[in-house]
Amino acid sequence: MKRGFYTIMSAQFFSSLADNALFVAAVELMRTSGAPEWQRAALVPIFTVFYVALAPLVGAFADALPKGQVMFISNAIKVVGCVMMLFGSHPLMAYAIVGLGAAAYSPAKYGILTELLPASQLVKANGWIEGLTIASIILGIVLGGQLVGHALSSHLLALDFPFVDTGVNTPPEAAISALILVYMVAAWFNTRIPLTGVEMRPLRSNPQHGIVRNVFALLPDFWQCNSRLWRDKLGQISLATTTLFWGAGGNLKYIVLAWASLALGYNTAQASSLTGVVAIGTAVGAIVASMKMRLDMATRVIPMGIGMGLLVIGMNFIGSIWLAVPFLILLGGLGGFLVVPMNALLQHRGHNLMGAGRSIAVQNFNEQSCILVLGAFYSACTGIGLSAYSAITAFGVVVAGFMWLIKRWHQHNLKRHPEEVEHLLAIARSDKHH
Repeated sequence: MKRGFYTIMSAQFFSSLADNALFVAAVELMRTSGAPEWQRAALVPIFTVFYVALAPLVGAFADALPKGQVMFISNAIKVVGCVMMLFGSHPLMAYAIVGLGAAAYSPAKYGILTELLPASQLVKANGWIEGLTIASIILGIVLGGQLVGHALSSHLLALDFPFVDTGVNTPPEAAISALILVYMVAAWFNTRIPLTGVEMRPLRSNPQHGIVRNVFALLPDFWQCNSRLWRDKLGQISLATTTLFWGAGGNLKYIVLAWASLALGYNTAQASSLTGVVAIGTAVGAIVASMKMRLDMATRVIPMGIGMGLLVIGMNFIGSIWLAVPFLILLGGLGGFLVVPMNALLQHRGHNLMGAGRSIAVQNFNEQSCILVLGAFYSACTGIGLSAYSAITAFGVVVAGFMWLIKRWHQHNLKRHPEEVEHLLAIARSDKHH
């Protein structure tokens, strides 16, 4: 790998570490303030609002500036969200601002891989960056749990600054303050990311028009890119699979917290460690996939998505920590092995069809829309009075059912468009088309 790849990984690690620790801190902040269960569940979908609303803009923005600069600006926005959460804004609104930073960050983070590396290294690169991201999720969730726990929060709250009243008085507030420093470390790494030499694609704007009008001018280009990827016979399958995976995985981190509280009697700090267990399995699956899979083999992993949905339902029958740990590792492992080759195939097709930043923005729009819809679905299930067990069952049935439909869709493509599918697979095997 080129040296710049490791700088990108370092920046991604610290930014993701803070994102996941902040989620735990936000859950605890809402719990201690007496927020209802459905509002805590809404933290997951609220994070995705700007991913969906600004998808036409952030992809073009990522292609218009050097990717490292885009990532730096994005981390600064996340810090603003943290400050809002500290000083009186509703946690859901503040967390949505952090989501705005993440929405701008993601097209640059993944798009730079296709600028820096050849197609033959995309699966390996995705395996390592996903593995590192999962490691940051594990450590971030554990860090968040420790920061809101009594042992560490008592030391943070004991820190005092002469003549300054910080207004930080509770463990969740102390945790959020500490995470601002982690975002700053990520921002420093952003400044060290090298230029790739790829030509920038300026935003299509007219200085005589207002900002809103210029943003709406980007919509036709975005929807054209979106349609192009959904029409592609490999792009549509990889996009559908990763969309559903991230829709399920994004909400699973809260579902595990709710399940651990009910089935095992865990508090937020204890339950957060089980979310980390899922991430361990995902990291193992991601690394194994990066070593075993190739782009042209990616569609073979779709049945693992069906298994993932069924295992979510199986959580309802686990009541012991000794069964829960290997079960959650297996659940995460299936997801990790599924998402790495599918992500790589999707990036490859997107780069060939429309450019890195725009393709990642399309991917984010679809994936975050799915997180939003499935999160709203789960939140609504708890809001109408269903138990966590019933809501988890409904969630798992939806995931397994839609994965089965995607499998049937790909089988249909193989029968109706065999020459087109084979041509696209041939492109995936060759670097010269990159």
